Amino acid sequence: MAHLLLIEDDPAIRTTLLRALRERGHAVAASHTAMDGLQTALAERPDLVVLDLGLPDLDGRELLRMLRAVSTMPVIVATARDDEEEIVRVLDAGADDYIVKPFTAAQLDARVRAVLRRGATAGTEPVALTVGGLRIDAGARTATLDGTDLDLTPREFDLLHHLAGRAGQVVTKRELLSEVWQVPYGGADKTVDVHLSWLRRKLGETAQEPRYLHTVRGVGVRLSGPA
Repeated sequence: MAHLLLIEDDPAIRTTLLRALRERGHAVAASHTAMDGLQTALAERPDLVVLDLGLPDLDGRELLRMLRAVSTMPVIVATARDDEEEIVRVLDAGADDYIVKPFTAAQLDARVRAVLRRGATAGTEPVALTVGGLRIDAGARTATLDGTDLDLTPREFDLLHHLAGRAGQVVTKRELLSEVWQVPYGGADKTVDVHLSWLRRKLGETAQEPRYLHTVRGVGVRLSGPA
């Protein structure tokens, strides 16, 4: 049984999701404002937060940043906002998944189980990975290039760590969406491209002159050390 916190201001949606998630075996607390949700999250330390963005006192994206500043607890954003740029910004700010309303309780429960499953298996992976001058420490969630710290967002770190764990292999966008973003959603291929572009910039390379991230046209991307 997972302990969840639902931060949702719409009373009808909140009541429906509370009942449905509890019926699926979860212990669920609920908040209807951002600040109450923040206080509850810090006091109760839930296994996962389900966060709406359209809150009455503070935008949910700001609350996500506040949570990420003090905690690594998983966050699934559940909102009516379906703009791709907004999705990218929210994922880049540290959300573990993003689901667009309307959705069924079964769909949300599947996302919850997927994110928690990912967290449960993370400890079985190697603590540190080295590829050329890259060193990725999963335990500390830090990455360095030739001894210099890389200032990566949570999503960039997850992407680099996944690729480093399959160094020398071509990884498809479908796999990245499934394993890094957990569940694919419409238009997310572009999100992968954007994050790869940001990651390349921090690695000091371009798609035209790659050092570590090599695009295999029509297939995917391969992380390997410089020749």
